[in-house]
Amino acid sequence: MKMSIKHLLTFPLLLFAVLALLNVSQLDARTRTTRKNVHTAAVPVLAIDRDDALMPDSLAAVDPGAVSIKGFNKRASDAKESFFITNNTTGRMSAVRLLLRYTTMTGELLTQRQVSVPVSLKPGETKLVSIKSFDVQRLFYYYAGPQPRKQATPFQVAYRLTGYDIPVGN
Repeated sequence: MKMSIKHLLTFPLLLFAVLALLNVSQLDARTRTTRKNVHTAAVPVLAIDRDDALMPDSLAAVDPGAVSIKGFNKRASDAKESFFITNNTTGRMSAVRLLLRYTTMTGELLTQRQVSVPVSLKPGETKLVSIKSFDVQRLFYYYAGPQPRKQATPFQVAYRLTGYDIPVGN
């Protein structure tokens, strides 16, 4: 069988075309690294009741409705917790202090802590804030967020406003 130079040159081009088609067909089968159906949790964070036995008596004078918290987020791999905080008063506020209570899904107390959130809020304003997480070992995730791939325990959080600063001046 006699091959001409023309046939020898078309074989590599044909091989290249077949390989290119194979690579194009593999693009659809690529691995997705982003999560689907991830959205901001619009779940309001529960407020700690005024008659709660674990709440200190010194907090009775603070209006619990002065702030509200929504969109709490903490994945198992996060070192910070984030949430939206809203000023429900008619004046400006800053340095919001909160009592945060973390519980398991069955209501068992994990921990309770007081945090000071450095934020400046105008009346009716909402801002996203982040604080250092209680979970230094990264073993817990917020139940309304995405479920992690690794072994982790879901938790709930409740808050109570313990105080806030009213800025003086501008």
